[in-house]
Amino acid sequence: MAFQYVLTFTLLVVEMALFALISFPLPSKFRRPLLQTLSTPFNSPQVQMVLRCVFVFIGIMFADSVNRTMKVGNELAGDLVTGGVTRAEIQSRKFYSQRNMYLCGFTLFLSLILNRTYKMVFALLAMKEKESKLMNESKVDEKLHEENEKLRLKIKELEKEKENLLKKSKALSDEY
Repeated sequence: MAFQYVLTFTLLVVEMALFALISFPLPSKFRRPLLQTLSTPFNSPQVQMVLRCVFVFIGIMFADSVNRTMKVGNELAGDLVTGGVTRAEIQSRKFYSQRNMYLCGFTLFLSLILNRTYKMVFALLAMKEKESKLMNESKVDEKLHEENEKLRLKIKELEKEKENLLKKSKALSDEY
C-alpha cells in the first residue's frame, strides 16, 4: 500500500477511535471534560487549515481512485488483454483501486459524521445542563411558593386573632 494510503488508513482508525469515544455512553460529568479536552487542539485556526488541506487531498485521492476503478472495470469488461497482461493482473488492479476508493470514501464520510456527532453531543450536553439549572430553579420556586403559602396562612390567622382582640377590646371598653 502506498504511503498516502497508509496515512489515510491511520486517519480512518483515529477517526473511528474518536467516534467511539464521543458516542460511548458516559455520565455528563465525565463526557464534558473529555469533549473539551478532545476539542482543544481543533479550535486552533492552524489545525483547522491543516485538516482542510488533508481532507481536500483525500478527496482528490478518492476522485482518482474512482477514476481508476472505472478505467480498470472497463478494461476488464472489454477483455482487453493485451501486451501480456493477464486477467488476474487486471482483477488485482481492480481490487487495489476499489480498496483505495473505499478507504478514501469511508475516511471522508466518517469525518463528516464525526463532526456532526460532536456538535450534536455538545448540544445535548448544553441542553442537559440547562435542564438541570431549570429543575433547580423550579425546586427553589416550589420552596418559595410553599413558604409564601405558609406565610399567607399565618397572616390570615393573625388577622383573625387581631379581629378577636379588637372585639374583646371593644367589649371591655363598653363594659368599663
